[in-house]
Amino acid sequence: MVSSEDPVVEGAAPSGGGSVLVVDDDPFIARLLDIELRAAGYEVRIATDGEQALRLAHERCPDLVLADVMMPNVDGFELTRRLRRDSRTATVSVIMLTARGLAADKLEGFAVGADDYIVKPFDTPELLARIRGVLRRARKMRQQSPLTGLPGSVQIEDEIAGRLRETGRFALLYADLDHFKAYNDHYGFMRGDEAIRATARLIEAAAREAGGPDTFVGHVGGDDFVVICDANDAEAVADLVVRRFDEAVPGLYDPADRERGHLEVPDRRGEVQVYPLLTISIGIASTANRAFRHHAEAVAVATEMKAYTKGTAGSSWAIDRRIG
Repeated sequence: MVSSEDPVVEGAAPSGGGSVLVVDDDPFIARLLDIELRAAGYEVRIATDGEQALRLAHERCPDLVLADVMMPNVDGFELTRRLRRDSRTATVSVIMLTARGLAADKLEGFAVGADDYIVKPFDTPELLARIRGVLRRARKMRQQSPLTGLPGSVQIEDEIAGRLRETGRFALLYADLDHFKAYNDHYGFMRGDEAIRATARLIEAAAREAGGPDTFVGHVGGDDFVVICDANDAEAVADLVVRRFDEAVPGLYDPADRERGHLEVPDRRGEVQVYPLLTISIGIASTANRAFRHHAEAVAVATEMKAYTKGTAGSSWAIDRRIG
């Protein structure tokens, strides 16, 4: 039995099941989930409220948070919002459990970033199947880029193709860094890789914050990234990425270079060339005004807009507003 005196239950790591943080203020439900999940091979921790769940997630991020919606103080909706806002937990999978099956509740759950929503009383085999499905999708998304952990080119193409089949309004943001080669040459590949990873984390967090629950972030390779989101969110996502990137860039440089505001890099002939600090350029293709028949068309338009915005100084974005 779970009580306020003994609110956390630790389990030995299973053979590949994954880790689940159960958040429920009902001791009976929490104990039932603990037994069923352990039997299915998962490592389980239990929190009795949202505040404790946040502390445990920050100490060690689980693979999945299984959270009751109706809890005192911090309910399941607010817990999910806070998990999504924190870079340490922004990509954790979340399934909500609730005794209320209202459509409005489900929509709110997805709006704050939940991956799935199950109504109590639940059928245990179905719950376990839904957990496996959510974790399988999350692992697939993480497996592609060893540098950033983001989905790579195959998943990006599949995601665009899927959006085209669904015929919903979406936007494709294609971003890359300006002056990155000079940065890489000057500081070396290890610092360059760290700049790429920092950019990936920044784009993920900004896209999650400004975009909806279905926002997708991928790493094409090198310093190229893709965001796929609702067409209505595209400009807000691009604005936030640009702003956050410019705020973070000074921290990537040594103090002397940061103070000068540029890099001085010798070329092959030994002549010193001056390069500005890193900026980011984003091109946006949207189905708001036009349709695409193939994922390559959307990529081509976004790439074209990215090339256009690279002609301006500083970090910027450009969106295709042509009708066709």
